[in-house]
Amino acid sequence: MSFPRLLLLLLLLGGSSLAAGTGPNILFCISDDQSYYHTGANGDPVIETPAFDRIAREGLRFVNAFCDAPTCGPSRSAILTGQPIWRLEEAGNIHSTLPAKFATYTELLAEKGYHVGYTGKGWSPGRLEVGGRSQNPAGIEFSKRTMKAPFKSMRNTDYAGNFEDFLEATESDQPFCFWLGTSEPHRGYEPGIGERSGKDPDQVVVPPIFPDNEIIRNDILDYLVEIETFDQQVARAIALLEARGELDNTLIVITSDHGMPFPRAKASLYDAGTRVPLAVRWPGGVVDPGREIEAFVNLSGLAPTFLEAAGIDVPDMMVAHSLVGIFKNEPVKDNVARRAAFIAMERHDGCRKGGKGYPCRAIRTADYLYIHNFEPTRWPSGSPDPSVCARAIPYGEIDSAPTKTFLMEHANDDRYAKLAALAFGMRPAEELYELKSDPWQINNLAGSVGMEGIQAEMRQRLFGHLEKTRDPRVVGGVADWDYYPYYGSRKNKEWTVDPKP
Repeated sequence: MSFPRLLLLLLLLGGSSLAAGTGPNILFCISDDQSYYHTGANGDPVIETPAFDRIAREGLRFVNAFCDAPTCGPSRSAILTGQPIWRLEEAGNIHSTLPAKFATYTELLAEKGYHVGYTGKGWSPGRLEVGGRSQNPAGIEFSKRTMKAPFKSMRNTDYAGNFEDFLEATESDQPFCFWLGTSEPHRGYEPGIGERSGKDPDQVVVPPIFPDNEIIRNDILDYLVEIETFDQQVARAIALLEARGELDNTLIVITSDHGMPFPRAKASLYDAGTRVPLAVRWPGGVVDPGREIEAFVNLSGLAPTFLEAAGIDVPDMMVAHSLVGIFKNEPVKDNVARRAAFIAMERHDGCRKGGKGYPCRAIRTADYLYIHNFEPTRWPSGSPDPSVCARAIPYGEIDSAPTKTFLMEHANDDRYAKLAALAFGMRPAEELYELKSDPWQINNLAGSVGMEGIQAEMRQRLFGHLEKTRDPRVVGGVADWDYYPYYGSRKNKEWTVDPKP
């Protein structure tokens, strides 16, 4: 390297370190497939989540936080880039890539001197090399430490232990940003771990979108135990910060990438799939801690939040709204932006003929959920024919599970036929749910007498936002989600993605 280039690099590094020194540390904790309802602070009577509850109690608890997409890779891409998935090309699909042209908050923090790392599940699943990246955008991987998994089917990664290794590798005067991502509570589950952990199936709150019986109650209990495992790892990470005197200089976020892996939840735009837990603690930036935040936020808002907290300019491509104003308890300047969340879906697991997805968009307000399905002739949960699914299972957008199996086996039983239809059946182009009387979005009011005005208003608000943020499905342009390569494993070896016409 020539001396002028070396001098320029040293000047840049020196300036970056100085700029970063004024920002907080960041600990971002993200579970895999956890709905809003399932923390102690959010009201579940069975689960024990002391780490989440503490962060909510000592910071802020968001009651209207929504993922940008109810599917792992796209949701994580939105979190990293501060953009909705319809702006991210291939990253709008799972088992795809995240093109390097899209800036991430992690890269920008690293450029300013932050030590950036992750453990467990960072950006995933997919292939990064084809998008021009050589490193997981969550940061440098720390994965050497393992432990005996608490139960079968759980990952043996010592997430908190790897965070400790990361802290040891951080310079004493260097701010850090760490992504602690567990694979829990992603399926599969060891059957019966809920009851074996001393939990009572009779205390489980069964959502009305599921049958209420012993099978479903125990399936939910097993899921809750996996969430508790995530929370225990977070508690250990918090204890490490306390022991090092770094807790109060750290912005801690606890959330999930999307909702629970059950029918009509994950991979759907209903609340069970999109509304997520979110708690934030930052003594240096949160005014009046202990508040319950009713403003609507998308997780894509975390990227500009982290950058603003660190004193780094937010690039124009990050169109999501920062949460720093909420932290400061400032009057919300753009009230419209905080009265709704916007959610999207393209291809999840390629479980339709030709690798087609189920493109849909939604707007969620305090009163209504409006969903627009762009291809209503397609099976929303995947085809019932397993031969056209990459996973070689019927309704393959829904993970295999006791609850799914029960609904499939009892789809023609009068007691469960409606619930099975809600989980697996075709959906119209427009859906509208009134949330005060129908919080679990069971009764579609689109097309109903007396609802025409609300339906038109919600449609206009959604499409206005999609136009403003340049969604190709609305404004035109490249909308190739049905044709992008699929990099997931294929249990059906005959399955392929149709070539673009």
